[in-house]
Amino acid sequence: MTRLFIAIALITTAIPAAAQDKSALAGDWTVDLRPTPQAPAYLKPMTLSIAADGALTGAFYEHAIDLGRAGATNGRPCFAFRTQDASGPYQTSGCLVGDHIEGQTWSEGRRFVLTWKAVRAAK
Repeated sequence: MTRLFIAIALITTAIPAAAQDKSALAGDWTVDLRPTPQAPAYLKPMTLSIAADGALTGAFYEHAIDLGRAGATNGRPCFAFRTQDASGPYQTSGCLVGDHIEGQTWSEGRRFVLTWKAVRAAK
């Protein structure tokens, strides 16, 4: 039994508290949507608001977030949501990695998947 408590203590102290909290995703972000690493930066805003129950609202690429959820499993906060434009729905997800978000967006209408990174927006 003592070993179990030690293992739990080691696991919870090895993961920073912010990394365990889905609210760490909240705020204004700048997303770089460049299609290749060599392409020039293509920056778009993303605003995330996280409710206590994990409901996620906000905006991405000037479109309202629909059906968003956030959670923190395996020691890192992650989210998924849907937006939509004239071409159809976009499914977006991402996880906090250190001080940035690594994510991907799937466009059903335009038939592409794009990986991206986001940093906190400058104040």
